[in-house]
Amino acid sequence: MPRRLLRILLILLLVPPIMATVMGWLVAPSFLHPVRRPLTPGLIREADASFAHSRAQREDFNVSAPDGAELRGWKVRPQEPNGSWVLLFHGVADNRVGAIGQSEILLRAGYSVVMMDQRAHGESGGAMATYGWLERNDTRAVVDALAASEHPAHIFALGESMGAGIALQSAGIDPRMEAVVAEAPFASLREASYDYAGLQEYPLLGKTFFAPGAWMMLYRGGKLAGFPAAGVSPEKAVAGRDFPVLLICDEADNTLPCRHAKRIYAAARGPKSFWMVPGAFHTAALGFAPEEFRRRVLEFFGQLATGPGPRSQAR
Repeated sequence: MPRRLLRILLILLLVPPIMATVMGWLVAPSFLHPVRRPLTPGLIREADASFAHSRAQREDFNVSAPDGAELRGWKVRPQEPNGSWVLLFHGVADNRVGAIGQSEILLRAGYSVVMMDQRAHGESGGAMATYGWLERNDTRAVVDALAASEHPAHIFALGESMGAGIALQSAGIDPRMEAVVAEAPFASLREASYDYAGLQEYPLLGKTFFAPGAWMMLYRGGKLAGFPAAGVSPEKAVAGRDFPVLLICDEADNTLPCRHAKRIYAAARGPKSFWMVPGAFHTAALGFAPEEFRRRVLEFFGQLATGPGPRSQAR
């Protein structure tokens, strides 16, 4: 009986990590190739109706990334622009129209916005998504093109989920990006992998029994894409450059729980503020508290827009 119990105990201890490792190996390619949300005529009509309601005009804005990938998006100007621009960053498996609600708030306040499809999303090119490793240089190319054509007084960023992580990493390497609003960001790709390994309900399992699956997914994904997954870290980005951040976490978020935003907040060197939205699920702050969202975002950017703009920086 003791030997039989020991065998059962060993099976219970070893089988979950082994199965998790196999699953991590299998899902690694899909993590690099998220489902594309096409920019359909219906979505374009929806966006145009929103812009018309805000009395704004859009134009195509296409930029070549450093590796040659074509990045497609829009520049949108309000009727009475205040000279400042905000780059909007959508979440994974979405496209530029995913940030339409945030664009309405900004356009009505006089901010011009840039709405790009991230690489491997929407209409943009790129073989795979790297969650900030290549995207931060994509953003720098977008800022180069924006600075050359518009000469903005200030450049800010607002992103959600994957887009929040990319925005923070982009600002970490480009001083022309003066401040970032980040809703539901991931602290690092490794930390986010624990939530996915724990089925987005049990992160402790993702860090213990199922941790080998998270490690394998990152290892194989990094090998397939040719980038170090450990280097994808908004947490490190805010520790490396002292730019202002407004971090928003959604209290009921199981996809990227508030511990991610709290880690980023603790690491940030620059001026920082933190807002936990009661009852909100993943990236739902605008829906749960629209007036508070509007007030906090506009106050955050407004305090910075009154000062001098950043010095022009060469790539």
